[in-house]
Amino acid sequence: MKITVQSATSVTIPVPNLAATQSLAQELAAIADKGDVIALRGDLGMGKSAFARAFIQARAGVPIEVPSPTFTLVQSYELPSGLITHFDLYRLRDASDAYELGLDDAFGGIILIEWPERLGDGLPRDPLVISFAPGATADARTITLEGGATWAGRLEFLKLKV
Repeated sequence: MKITVQSATSVTIPVPNLAATQSLAQELAAIADKGDVIALRGDLGMGKSAFARAFIQARAGVPIEVPSPTFTLVQSYELPSGLITHFDLYRLRDASDAYELGLDDAFGGIILIEWPERLGDGLPRDPLVISFAPGATADARTITLEGGATWAGRLEFLKLKV
């Protein structure tokens, strides 16, 4: 796998299939910490929900059901490793509605946000933004991870793992 490094806090990883996307999510789950905000960007069908599901299952450490929050907009998981709150904002009409869903209340744990652009300028502090784009084949994706200063060391570690 050829990894492209744009900067200390930006990494692009081509993944050949869903299994590789899930593996990346598992590696990221191992280095994520309480208070992290992970924003998942990309068109429909790019693998955001599959990534989130693999991330949550990896943090759980045991098989658990992880339904998509497409219709409920939010799903919370109280795990031994801490709270994970998964938001799917695709159907959100207004950015202020996200706070009515409990976005503020989720800050003590890990937050996964699909369709973060629906928040406008309201994306929480220092997120890791993961962008999903089509790859060279129908199953392949190009995944770019971009984070602020708090992600620099962890992204360096992640580059060594994938």
